Amino acid sequence: MFKNIAMDFYKSINKKIAIIPFVFLVSMDIAFAQGSANSNTDDSMIWVALLGFVFVIALLVLMVAVYLLQLLKSIVRKEGMEKAKAEGKEYIEEKGLWSKLDKAVLTQAVDVKDEDSIILDHDYDGIRELDNHLPPWWKYLFYITIIFGVIYIGVYHVFDAMPLQEQEYNTEMSLAEEAKAANISSDDVGIDESSVEYSDDPSVLANGEKVYSMNCAPCHRADGGGGIGPNLTDEYWVNGGSVNDIFKAVKYGFPDKGMISWEPLLSSQQMSDVTSFVMSLKGTNPEGAKAPQGERYVEEAVVVEEVVEENSTM
Repeated sequence: MFKNIAMDFYKSINKKIAIIPFVFLVSMDIAFAQGSANSNTDDSMIWVALLGFVFVIALLVLMVAVYLLQLLKSIVRKEGMEKAKAEGKEYIEEKGLWSKLDKAVLTQAVDVKDEDSIILDHDYDGIRELDNHLPPWWKYLFYITIIFGVIYIGVYHVFDAMPLQEQEYNTEMSLAEEAKAANISSDDVGIDESSVEYSDDPSVLANGEKVYSMNCAPCHRADGGGGIGPNLTDEYWVNGGSVNDIFKAVKYGFPDKGMISWEPLLSSQQMSDVTSFVMSLKGTNPEGAKAPQGERYVEEAVVVEEVVEENSTM
């Protein structure tokens, strides 16, 4: 009998172990294929493949161990039943650790044969109830919530050791105001949508490009061709294309259209620099740029020059 069971176990184990080389080869093939596509990640991909292989082996070993324990348990149970039958006794299986844990911690249920001891007296049309206890895990969780509630009240309401949500909000707002004030340097004072001026200074455009790349490029593309936001490289503007209009758009944003106000996050100098950079993108018209939106904007200076030229010819 034991020989047959052992043979069955050996065959089943062989089937599981046969998967290991296949899993290893597949994982290594994927790793090297990805690594060959990018030579800089060869070493890292090899390590990932090895770690994956170790994880798979550990998982298979765990599966085999569980299967082996179940097999040994079934062997012991079968031999015990045969021995009890030969001796004319009733076979009583000793409960394992999991069964004891399940009864003591998870359910604390009464055995079916002992349910008469917890049956209640009242009867509903032949239906009677059992006086089972609540699961221990549920009671322990309830006790933990009580302890947590007492600690919470003591910390937040009795001893004031931690701030309440309203206090936290006011503190965060104060810190934000301080950060905003610290972000405004002395040379930023007085720069707003009415006093901002375009600058073609290379350092100004370079600083503006940095601000643009970090904050504006995700919606308007790195080259300004437009994505979620409109195209910034053509002559058409949704909210005006003057230096004052662009600065105002950056400063106040358009929350109803998905563009936030950058005033709390950028200094006025940074907003001025990025305004100059955006204006420098006019006319670049990169490949794949978004279709024009809004109205065509013409610089006022150009209009004045045209009027002067017309008057001179008359």
